[in-house]
Amino acid sequence: MTLSDSDRILSEARQSLTLQRAGGRRRSIGARSAEMKRRHLARKVTRMAMAVGAILLAGMVAGLVIDGIGLGGLLLMIVAIIGALAFFATYPKLKVPDLGTINRGDVRTMVGRTELWLEAQRPALPAPAVRLVDQIGLQLDGLGAQLEGIDPAEPAVAEVRSLVGEHLPGMVESWRKIPPHLRREERGGRNADQQLADGLTKISGEIDQITRQLAAGDLDALAVRGRYLDYRYGDALDAPALDAPASSRAPTPQPANLPAPETK
Repeated sequence: MTLSDSDRILSEARQSLTLQRAGGRRRSIGARSAEMKRRHLARKVTRMAMAVGAILLAGMVAGLVIDGIGLGGLLLMIVAIIGALAFFATYPKLKVPDLGTINRGDVRTMVGRTELWLEAQRPALPAPAVRLVDQIGLQLDGLGAQLEGIDPAEPAVAEVRSLVGEHLPGMVESWRKIPPHLRREERGGRNADQQLADGLTKISGEIDQITRQLAAGDLDALAVRGRYLDYRYGDALDAPALDAPASSRAPTPQPANLPAPETK
């Protein structure tokens, strides 16, 4: 092994350690989604403990009834415990929210569902969009904290829920509906990847402005601002229609030869 190989191995080890400290490759983009994952893990651990306890209790009862379970029974219990741990460590899996269910429940739940949904789409997104999704995840934590102290009946809250729970995931979903081989085609000077990054940048700016207005307690300004969110992002739920490749376009039908008009 050469000195350069040793340096490379040490560098990769440091990167791996840093990655693990940050939560691994499947890290959460926000505190709300991380909280939902922790609750899901806690429920898994509880089920595992209950399953092991039930198996041990069943073994003790069987031993009292038949005056000992013997070596074979002990091995059977060990296999049952291992099987139960393996099963409950795998199932049930944390379900990715559907688009139709993201905007349900209280604000904390809505923000967490949005973050979980964005995390599930993150591996397929282009690099600029990934960075923006990570940034939006942090912004959503701050926005969710601001909304928790506001009456849910406020019109401004409904507008924020529409932006975060509908338009934001709807914009990403519209990009996903575009076939991968068409995402690089330019339409109006921009391709689908660039359109997605631009849209996420605008939504990130909106979230920042809304959070600042909430922090200042200016609900009236926020309500006025919310009135044009649907106008600005109303098209986010519709997948942009890209022009078909030139090679796949059907030839334009030529009009049939018509007789020349008669002259008087």
